[in-house]
Amino acid sequence: MNTKQIDYILELAQTLNFNRAAENLFISQPSLTYQIRAAEEEIGFDLFFRSGKGASLTPAGAQFVTDLRRIREELNAAIEHGQNFSGAFSQDIRLALPIRSALHLLPKAIEEFSRKYPSVSVTPSFDWGGCLDSFMKGEQDVLFAMEHEVRRMQGATVHHLFDSRFYLITKKDDPLASKASVSSSDISGRTLMIGGGSPPVLKQIQQRVLSETGSAYFNSRDHDTTLTNVAAGRGVCIAPGFLNDRSGEFAWVPFECSEVLPCGLCTHKDDSRWSVMQFISLIQELYAGLPENFPL
Repeated sequence: MNTKQIDYILELAQTLNFNRAAENLFISQPSLTYQIRAAEEEIGFDLFFRSGKGASLTPAGAQFVTDLRRIREELNAAIEHGQNFSGAFSQDIRLALPIRSALHLLPKAIEEFSRKYPSVSVTPSFDWGGCLDSFMKGEQDVLFAMEHEVRRMQGATVHHLFDSRFYLITKKDDPLASKASVSSSDISGRTLMIGGGSPPVLKQIQQRVLSETGSAYFNSRDHDTTLTNVAAGRGVCIAPGFLNDRSGEFAWVPFECSEVLPCGLCTHKDDSRWSVMQFISLIQELYAGLPENFPL
């Protein structure tokens, strides 16, 4: 099945009318009918019921079209990426991050790197749940990660960037928002959001706060859910600084504890390209140059 047939199937699934679909595609109705039938013969099942009133999706066709839309979107993205890359760059560094805020200095790093090495492209992608798996499959060249996630991963090298400190997240009008820092005792009597895929060191902090203060707690599924609950006044939470998107929506107050969360960039051991090493070195230099009190 070629891309043209995919587009024909998707258009007919949208209009459920051969004549209207053919008009939208700027082809003749017989050509559309032929291509749809050819595709059905190739895949081995009917996609559409035909009638004098038009067309309707078969059960198998409805499921197939759902998957086909996703495939076409991914193909379009690949084509656009290739168009951006073609003729302009000799190399591409694919960088995977769970969230945009994880590398606050990434835009500056890309800007400086592109100025020094204009023939090398840096392509970031963001996927909270899938970036580690994508890196392990070889689909990404560089991975931002909490170092405990990748410490035992074979075939990878970890390049330390920074130690992320911990902060209490509150609404901006919360009494705690005006404090220079907060401790466990400040949270006494409050509801603490916990869970949500917290790394081991954060779980230790959460359990210590709960045992020391007897505060109530609320299990939250993920970081976005936690922030929604904080915004709704349901509680407060403790989080590593790299999650701070600096939008100003919440107050991030330094939490008094000795723990930090080491974060770094991970590369494949068999990837010896000079461009990757230069990019890693540049980001390390940028983070090393930050003031000691910079919120990370």
